[in-house]
Amino acid sequence: MAEAKKQLPVKLFFGLLVGNEEILPAVLHRIELDFGHIELQTDFTLFNHTDYYQQEMGPRILRKFIATRELMDMEELAEIKLYTNKLERLFADPQTGNRRVNIDPGYLSLSKVVLATTKDYDHRIYLKSGIFAEVTLRYKRKFKSYEPWEWTYPDYREPFALNFFNELRHIYREQLLNQHQNINLPEE
Repeated sequence: MAEAKKQLPVKLFFGLLVGNEEILPAVLHRIELDFGHIELQTDFTLFNHTDYYQQEMGPRILRKFIATRELMDMEELAEIKLYTNKLERLFADPQTGNRRVNIDPGYLSLSKVVLATTKDYDHRIYLKSGIFAEVTLRYKRKFKSYEPWEWTYPDYREPFALNFFNELRHIYREQLLNQHQNINLPEE
């Protein structure tokens, strides 16, 4: 019989959407207070794949990915998503209650990128407390890159996103090698 094993810690990241970049310093400061130093981030890119967020955030929405230095246990993902939902309410417009930032946490492992969501669908797995997980990218060693699935969001397919996750994977792999001296990782 196979024995359950403790899994390696994973790399925490956040996908941010903002309608006004002026709120970003406060959001990043709060994320650093709660989750640790931000060690990698993308520039802003225009998010124009859907108008889903426009009523709340306005017509010009920007996408940014960030990752923190500290590793996390996979089991923490649902609690982190519940907490980021609270942060979204904290940063909401005080007059309208509309969100001014969308904060989607996820984690990166050597083999995949996983997102947390409150929305169920046929390719998502229930975690707990109304939170689901989705494997949104898979790592292909042959191509030395993460690759999308048929359900992967369009902005996670873009070169800037794939570059971010590939760079984050390199940082993560080095971090694992430095923190776990006896680890046996697959060759790159």
